[in-house]
Amino acid sequence: MNFWAVSTEIFILVIMTVALAVDLVLPKKETRRGIGYLVISGLLAALVYTFGLYHTGPSMTFFDGLFLEDNYALFFKQLFILGMLFSVLFSLDYVEKNIKSPGEFYTLLMAALLGMCVMASANDLLTMFVGLELMTVSFYVLVGQRMDVPDSGEASVKYLVVGAGSTAVMLYGISLVYGATGSLDFAVICRSIQMVFSIGLAGIVLVMIGFFFKLSVIPFHMWAPDVYQGAPTPVTALLAMGSKAAGIAVFMRALYAAFPLLGGYWIPLLAVFAAICMVGGNIMAIRQTDVKRMLAYSSIAQAGYMMCGIASADAAGMKAVLFYAMLYVFANVGAFAVLTCVEVYRGGTTHTHLTGLAQSAPLLAAVMTVSLLSMAGIPPTAGFSGKMYIFTAAVERGYLWLAFIGFLMSMISVYYYLLVAKAMYRDLTPEEETANTAFRIPFGVRATVLLSVIATVGTGIYPELLAMLTNLASQTFMR
Repeated sequence: MNFWAVSTEIFILVIMTVALAVDLVLPKKETRRGIGYLVISGLLAALVYTFGLYHTGPSMTFFDGLFLEDNYALFFKQLFILGMLFSVLFSLDYVEKNIKSPGEFYTLLMAALLGMCVMASANDLLTMFVGLELMTVSFYVLVGQRMDVPDSGEASVKYLVVGAGSTAVMLYGISLVYGATGSLDFAVICRSIQMVFSIGLAGIVLVMIGFFFKLSVIPFHMWAPDVYQGAPTPVTALLAMGSKAAGIAVFMRALYAAFPLLGGYWIPLLAVFAAICMVGGNIMAIRQTDVKRMLAYSSIAQAGYMMCGIASADAAGMKAVLFYAMLYVFANVGAFAVLTCVEVYRGGTTHTHLTGLAQSAPLLAAVMTVSLLSMAGIPPTAGFSGKMYIFTAAVERGYLWLAFIGFLMSMISVYYYLLVAKAMYRDLTPEEETANTAFRIPFGVRATVLLSVIATVGTGIYPELLAMLTNLASQTFMR
């Protein structure tokens, strides 16, 4: 029982417990914003702490090797913590004005973060499932936190129904894998070659379908647009960043550690689904006028880009996925921080609500534009470097056609991203000019968008620092 291996999770659990205790003890009026500051301080301390856990020796393990604390898991935990830190920072005003029980809200956020961290370190199917459900159940409640908005409750119910179905499919697949191999441990499953000729292969297919639901891979994406649109905007940001990254983290570990000998089956399958996601996600995003819904379809396409790297099934592909996952956080943080501020002051997130943003809040309009261009992969933003790494890894593995589709869809995505920029920068009619008053940008939003744009442009110009970190994480896992 090496408790240092779970020290990050213990840290997060302490933050969650303290936030809940403060909410119970102190008067409600005094805790609405104070709990947010408490959580931000704790997450910042946790982020700094995780840098001291990187190592070059053997991975730390917990509970007989079922939980791994390697550099791969640490990288994703830092990604989760960073995304959560920024989300809490830019949502302070939003939570104060729109969330009835902020203490419960922040406690559920920490529970979701804890589930993400468990998923990143899971070394068997049962630990993976526990972390996945802890994260997912927390999001079921978080999506429905806007009691005053009917779409929020509807999105929560849809997410619950679809999530429960995908959970049942995955759990049945896990039971078949266990029946074929006699173990849930990734290493033991990898050694049990006989499952290729048994029900184990059907179990692997069902487990992958469960992952596809969680990652909103077409045709298992039907929940994402409605949930993204109906959920509170900070929760939508975490679904796009943390939830998807956690799914990618455990998905890669399961494929590379438990099912590598079946690569002849799942690598071509992933390549096909990656192409479908890139094409379908970008095409469906073109018709959207609600930016949150547009970003839902965009996230489907982004999952397709990352699956290109996973299909490469080598260290270069894994490094590309890690790099892209981190820069995707930077871009999403900026975009959703702007949307949160616009929703608070203008009551929505459609193109109409963004009209004239450049006149009333030029900083927000500029950050939104940079974030969207990064998602499209336009230089000198970080998105260009990330897609270059992913497509290069795909080409080196013989998937030139997949890289070509990805490049073509990236160019198409520029169109609907620039539609948002057009709305923000277009000339206003006299009636719109009268209603387009400047609004106050909260400190948390201002700090978040500035850090986001610095990270996005800085990583695009000088990607070596992040590349070194991703190289360390990928080498530790693939050696």
